[in-house]
Parts: sequence; C-alpha cells; structure tokens
Amino acid sequence: MSDREPALLRDPSQGNALGPTAERVSESPRGEDPPPPPHRSQAELGTPAEPTAVPAREPIVARPKREATAVYVVGFWRRLAAAVIDLALVVPSALIITVIASRITGVHMPPTSLRLIDVDLWIDLVLAADPALVMALVLFCAIGLTYLLVFQIVIGRTLGMRVLRLKIIDVYGDQPSAARCVARCAGYLAGVATLFLGFLWMGFDSEKRGLQDWIAGTYVIRA
Repeated sequence: MSDREPALLRDPSQGNALGPTAERVSESPRGEDPPPPPHRSQAELGTPAEPTAVPAREPIVARPKREATAVYVVGFWRRLAAAVIDLALVVPSALIITVIASRITGVHMPPTSLRLIDVDLWIDLVLAADPALVMALVLFCAIGLTYLLVFQIVIGRTLGMRVLRLKIIDVYGDQPSAARCVARCAGYLAGVATLFLGFLWMGFDSEKRGLQDWIAGTYVIRA
C-alpha cells in the first residue's frame, strides 16, 4: 500500500468534505510498533480520588429582630384644631401679601363696601372671574401650599401640628419624603375641590386618614 495520507472522507449525498468530525486516516509504516495508548486519569480508570478538604464555615448567628413601635393615629377634631392654628398663621400673611400685590398691580375689588356675608355678590364675582378675586385666591393657595410643603419636608409637620404634638409618617413609619409631601399637598387641593369632603372623610375612615393621606400614603400620629 502507499504511504501517502488519504483524502478527507466525503459525504456522498452532498459531495462536500465533512466538518470537524471528519478525521484523516493514515496507515502506520510496516515494521513499526503502534503508538502507546494515551495516559488515562484516575477518574477515567474508576479509582476513587482523594477527598478534597472543605473549608470550615463560620457559624450563622441570628440577629435579634427590631420590635415594632406602637403608634396612635389622630382623629378629626385634633387635626382640625391643628389646621385652625395653621390658618391663624397663614391667613394674615396672605392678606398682607395680597394687599401689597393689589397696590402694586392696581387691581382692586369693584365694590367699595364689600360684605363678607353677601353670598350673591361673591357668587357673581366668581362667575365673572373678577381679576382681583382670582389674584387673591391664587396668592392664598400659593402661600398656603408653600407653608405646608416647606414644613412637612423639613420637620415632617406644620407649626399647628407641633403645638398639638402631632407628626406625619409614611407607611413605613418614617418621615415622609419630598415626593410624598408634594403628593400630600396635591391631596389638599383635591380635598378642597371635593367641597371639603376629602377632609371630612377623616371622621368616618377606620384608619382616620383624609384624602391627602390616601393619595400620599401617610398617617398623622401622636408625636
């Protein structure tokens, strides 16, 4: 026989050389001993290998769980008293700022003898979108919301709540984040838009939460 290496095995149906599984077949020259068998490991021979030493692990020590702190939510009347204190601080400031803005802009109420109990006149001003009334309402809302937002973010309660020893917490028992405080202020506007039903709901809710609390995920508790 010839000592040359034969060609690659071919697939008769495709006529192409086989891929990586095709092997070249060669004949050993006459008179030479066949190559020695490859070395086989102990795992291939079936002999058990020596056990590997496993490092010892440190014992797991159970940490004591922190006990939950009991909190007491506050009802409608105490929160109403805190709101009255806050209004006593916000309304005079808003009136002063409104008077100053009115003199600067030259926008004044139309009647010279405006009565607070004249409901028909106030309804007419609202329906007519009186500029002075619109400016006063916008300033009152802006000052009130700024007051609520700043104090809730900084100390987690308003000054009226601090006087009555109340504070706001989130559902985890922590001081509410800035995002929750913004959502809570939006809840105040929603409570006013529902003709104050969002605030009156605190008197009937099992968790004593108003609309602003449900929107922001907060509670008002005793400090």
